Amino acid sequence: MARFGAPTPILRIFDEAKAREFYLDFLGFSLQFEHRFDENLPIYLGIELGACELHLSEHHGDCSPGARIRIEVEDLLAYLSHLRAKDYRFAKPGEPEEAPWGEISCTLTDPFGNRLTLFEELASPDT
Repeated sequence: MARFGAPTPILRIFDEAKAREFYLDFLGFSLQFEHRFDENLPIYLGIELGACELHLSEHHGDCSPGARIRIEVEDLLAYLSHLRAKDYRFAKPGEPEEAPWGEISCTLTDPFGNRLTLFEELASPDT
C-alpha cells in the first residue's frame, strides 16, 4: 500500500516583496528555493520553518487566493509573543482561542487573504 507524506500547501501571492516581508521577515520562514521561467514571469517560492513547508505562487493557475491552512506550532504562546514584539504593521496576533477538542489556536491573515491557523494541542489531564 502507498505511504503518504505530509502535504505541502501552495498559497497564492500577488506581490513578491510583500510575501517575503510577511513569511520570511515577520513569521521567520527561510527560503528553500525560488523559480521563474523567465525574468518577467511570476515567481514560485518554497519556504520552511521547522517541519512546515509551504509553496508560494504568483501563477494564477496554481491555486485560489483566500485559502486557509492549519499549522501545528510547539509553544504557540511563546511564538505569538515573539511575533507581537516585532510590531509588524500589517499583522497583530491576538490571543489564542481554546477549542473544545483540546487545542489553542490563533489565525493570521497574510497580505493576500490566505489564513494561517497556528495551533497547539493541549496536554490531556491524564498526561
